[in-house]
Amino acid sequence: MQKRIAVVGGGITGLAAALRLRERAPAGTQITVYEQSAALGGKLRTGELAGSVLERGAESFLATDPDGGDSAAVALARRVGLGTDLVHPTTGQAAIAVAGRLLPVPRGTLVGVPGDLDQVAAVARPEAERDRDGGRPLLGPHEDVAVGALVRRRLGGEVVDRLVDPMLGGVYAGRADLLSLAATMPRLARTARVEPTLVGAVRAAQAAAPRVPGAPVFATVAGGLDRLVAATAAAGGADLRLGAAVRELTRTAAGWRLVVGPTRDPELVDVDAVILALPARPAARLLAGVDAGAAGPVGELDYASVALVSLALPAAPLPELSGFLVPATEGVLMKAATFFTTKWGHLRRPDGVALVRASVGRYGDEHQLQRSDAELVEAVHRELSAVVGAAMPRPLESHVQRWGGALPQYAPGHLDRVAAVRARLRVAHPTLALAGAGYDGVGIPTCVRSGETAAEEIIEVLGGLPA
Repeated sequence: MQKRIAVVGGGITGLAAALRLRERAPAGTQITVYEQSAALGGKLRTGELAGSVLERGAESFLATDPDGGDSAAVALARRVGLGTDLVHPTTGQAAIAVAGRLLPVPRGTLVGVPGDLDQVAAVARPEAERDRDGGRPLLGPHEDVAVGALVRRRLGGEVVDRLVDPMLGGVYAGRADLLSLAATMPRLARTARVEPTLVGAVRAAQAAAPRVPGAPVFATVAGGLDRLVAATAAAGGADLRLGAAVRELTRTAAGWRLVVGPTRDPELVDVDAVILALPARPAARLLAGVDAGAAGPVGELDYASVALVSLALPAAPLPELSGFLVPATEGVLMKAATFFTTKWGHLRRPDGVALVRASVGRYGDEHQLQRSDAELVEAVHRELSAVVGAAMPRPLESHVQRWGGALPQYAPGHLDRVAAVRARLRVAHPTLALAGAGYDGVGIPTCVRSGETAAEEIIEVLGGLPA
């Protein structure tokens, strides 16, 4: 009998799930993607600024997995025909803004945590005497802690404030003192359960995932990540329902019923299986009518909001860097800036116009985002001049992209809570799967892998993978 599968959420997670269903589910399986907005892609959104392509969400993705192979995002791009359109940064050196200076990001760190204390001395002074070998591993077999708590205890506060916190802030818009080590740095969490010193744990984590010399760290798609969204959607061949909000989810004797669309004129859809590829809070609202015990932990996940302020600057006196990070202790509105036309050679312009994008907003500082677009542009322009140490020309054009509740904040114990919810669903509701950044981590490769894994679980439950 023909199976019907609903994927709720048309971001890259949901589209990757739909594609994997198409690739591996039996022929004739009906796959429908429901997206409440008018566009696919979620946080992947490509726009235009002063005649150039510029990302308004995620700008790139990791090129390799920890095992050294292609990341899930690169593999996806190749499968949907974009392999030859992958491009890599031409300038990789970034800086940290500390005490009025731009200092190179030290090499040999793992998300800012040093494996060689001498390498970081120019930016932060580690309290090396704290990281003594106590004769036992840093963490217990299943222990999880906040990143900041561990690093402060072993190397002191300056390493956290000037290195680890801005690094994590650039990825999660979060605080090192609140973010789970196991969720944000799983390799370091694993080695910290074996090694007696933090420096030793960093070195062991780095050795377990060696980089190939000269191999690119990041990649993107020439012409914009919207192309990856469109190609994945086309390859998946699902029925794409835009502007279709799923408002309710209930069990039926044979599977699931979705209530789709406006309250006055709802559409009732019966399916055999559902993948919720949504942020945690809307997923929790749908789960509430199905399994309150699963909905509770899912709905507790908090998110940070950010704004991305893009400027097109004529003949800007920018340093030869890919960009810079700003520690929260510097008292600056910006937490990071990317020099797009320096970082990405394919975006460089013959007229010398520089494209710069600054990220504003840290977890707990959402009040900063209450400023108007014009105020954010003015603040970023002023701070950019101060950090670089040269007056920036007035922008030819600017754009502010606000992402409310965009970045999950993983408190210690996050992975165990997610594992418990999924175990509960596998037993009680095996044809319902959760996928996305809210559970498995941020970054396009992680989201792609999360969607693919959910699809494979559903296929297995509905009748097994084809031989």
